[in-house]
Amino acid sequence: MLFYYLNRTGYNGLCRFNQSGEFNVPFGSYKNINYRSDFLEYVEAFSGWRFTNVPFEKLALLPEDFVYADPPYDVEFRQYSKGGFIWEQQEKTAHWLASHPGPVVLSNQATPRIVKLYRKLGYSLKFLQGPRRISCNGDRTPAEEVLAIRNLS
Repeated sequence: MLFYYLNRTGYNGLCRFNQSGEFNVPFGSYKNINYRSDFLEYVEAFSGWRFTNVPFEKLALLPEDFVYADPPYDVEFRQYSKGGFIWEQQEKTAHWLASHPGPVVLSNQATPRIVKLYRKLGYSLKFLQGPRRISCNGDRTPAEEVLAIRNLS
């Protein structure tokens, strides 16, 4: 419930932590915040789901499981959590998911090395212009993003 509160009141719904592992998002400025107090309507929809917080390589995937992954974008700012997200982790994520026999979709900013990595691993690539809602300098110019797809017809 605390995460829900922080998500609804933080700037643009951003979730970010500082080097000490503390939540690090300024308050948003909202005229009205629509909180839900009753989530019972979602119980049936999520009854077959399992939510977990573990390193991705510890997930016990079934061969037919669909995976959507949104690793930190390959841009200068990647400090969403303590320790950040280095290039080797980006590669490890892409390789691990490339070995999954079920359907996989990854999204990322279409930087040259991301495109090269996903192509090398046999992902089918689809490019699109992604809107920018959060920016340290106010630039909201859309950026080229890529959807990397495997085992999905």
